[in-house]
Amino acid sequence: MFSLLNLFLLSAQDDLLSLLGEDEPTTEYATAAFKANRVINLHSIESTAGGVLDVKISHRFGFVNGGVQELFGLDQASIRIGADYGISNRLTVGFGRSSYEKTYDGFLKYKLLRQSSGAKLMPITASFLATIAIKTIPWANPDRENYMSSRMYYTFQLLLGRKFSEGFSLQLSPTLLHRNLVRTKSESNDVYAIGAAIRQKVSKRVAINAEYVYVLPNQLADGYRNSLSIGFDIETGGHVFQLHFTNSTSMIEKGFIGETIGDWRNGGVHFGFNVSRVFTLKK
Repeated sequence: MFSLLNLFLLSAQDDLLSLLGEDEPTTEYATAAFKANRVINLHSIESTAGGVLDVKISHRFGFVNGGVQELFGLDQASIRIGADYGISNRLTVGFGRSSYEKTYDGFLKYKLLRQSSGAKLMPITASFLATIAIKTIPWANPDRENYMSSRMYYTFQLLLGRKFSEGFSLQLSPTLLHRNLVRTKSESNDVYAIGAAIRQKVSKRVAINAEYVYVLPNQLADGYRNSLSIGFDIETGGHVFQLHFTNSTSMIEKGFIGETIGDWRNGGVHFGFNVSRVFTLKK
């Protein structure tokens, strides 16, 4: 009897809310905090949608301070070709090959949290990134006993970001880079760093991106610097063009975090671009 009465009262309440024009609260999720799943070199909090293949071509010319003889870096080039695939809307995997040190790399990225408002309130988006890289250039000293494991590099990042408005987004990326073999005793096998990235829209299809990776002191040998990159995103239908300047030659974590040598103060900067083309393989 009481159960039937409760059911009647709940039904009457729903009908009254409907008459008053009040709907049940809904959840609104933030989208496109960054336009691609890379900011410039750093991974962004964004994931490749489930069933979508994202083919990427990344290119860095030589240092601008090469002058007229090197056509301000255009005579030289470093390239990475890769593909990212969304296994689901939360899980992305990727693979690539770089001309820099003939390196092959792979990654897995999983979205832990998604920024939302309304019925479900979540102030940030959070993703976890794990990467592996192996360089295949010949050994510097082939006569000594060398191990395959010495070619391996691993990176772990927690990507924390928030879209503050329709035009502005911010991301922080605490990072651990592990190198099985280092070149000098002054370098650490484990490198701790934190990356920061921002995006500011300037029009419907154009945005300014910037990123900086700060490596904690006393972990790298002399001559290495923190990575600083500034550029533009230009969206044209199924393509996203990213044009930028960066002091990092490598386009993967083990390189731009631990092996950046360019110095912005004397023109040690590369002009480069990323081109992304997506293909829907499964709906």
